[in-house]
Amino acid sequence: MSEESAKIQARLIRDLEPVVAVELERHLNVQKNWYPHEYVPWSEGRDYAGPLNGDAWEAKDSRLTPVAQDSLILNLLTEDNLPSYHTEIALSMGRDGAWGTWIERWTAEEARHSIVIRDYLMATRGVDPYEFEDLRMAHMSLGYATPYENDMLHTIAYVSFQELATRISHRNTGKLSDDPIAEAMMQRVSLDENLHMLFYRNTLSAALDMEPNAAMRAITDVVTNFDMPGANMPGFGRKAVQIALAGIYDLQQHIDDVVAPVLRAWGVFEREDLTGDGLVAREELAAFLEKASSDARIFNDKREVHFERLISRGQQPIRIQS
Repeated sequence: MSEESAKIQARLIRDLEPVVAVELERHLNVQKNWYPHEYVPWSEGRDYAGPLNGDAWEAKDSRLTPVAQDSLILNLLTEDNLPSYHTEIALSMGRDGAWGTWIERWTAEEARHSIVIRDYLMATRGVDPYEFEDLRMAHMSLGYATPYENDMLHTIAYVSFQELATRISHRNTGKLSDDPIAEAMMQRVSLDENLHMLFYRNTLSAALDMEPNAAMRAITDVVTNFDMPGANMPGFGRKAVQIALAGIYDLQQHIDDVVAPVLRAWGVFEREDLTGDGLVAREELAAFLEKASSDARIFNDKREVHFERLISRGQQPIRIQS
């Protein structure tokens, strides 16, 4: 981070404090407390093989399709890395005043997501518990480090998109699970993610007004290099492809349902206060989105050809029904 960028960050953290306080109060007024144990069908649970001499897990135990299993595993592994996310956000924003209060509250709310998804999967025998635990250990041992040197603007820009992306992935995973219990659980989790997105989106909106050029650069850097926080987990690539094929989360959704509405809320392409690098960044963003839209159309066409081949072989594609 350059000396000038560091000065801008320090000034923004100070000047945004009243905005963060207002957003925190708004969040606490609209959010509803909920309890993970209420969403888990405990009566379906039974002991596993091991010290309790229970029943060994078998693939037939799970009522979930393979792609629903993959998506729930990916979602849960991502949620499990919360200690790393907490550290990165705290380092970028600081833990003083309203900033610190928000970070601790956000962390507490996010922790419920891994609790409820894991309890559901273990109670219903939805996934292989040994495979999952090995993946969790491998993933959490890698941790997560932001590529943006604990830069507050980049961090808030990133989570503004990432929280919305996670909401959509969770919601669609619930739909594809073909289990009303899982769907209700993932809808509940998705509501949290949406409220978190609103906090970050509104905070960055204020930052855009205060430092439009620096904020615009952060937005462009994040959008053009976006990866979900679990991208470094073992097997992520294969799972991500299957999830995209099923329509749980794909490039078209990322552009239309995540990037576009957030940029629209910020009025990025209507702003008249950009100069210098801010204008350059916006031009880079526009060019990237045009290419990404083209790439999404190509993927969609290939997916339809793939599905047609499956149907011709008498196989029914697993996908979200529009």
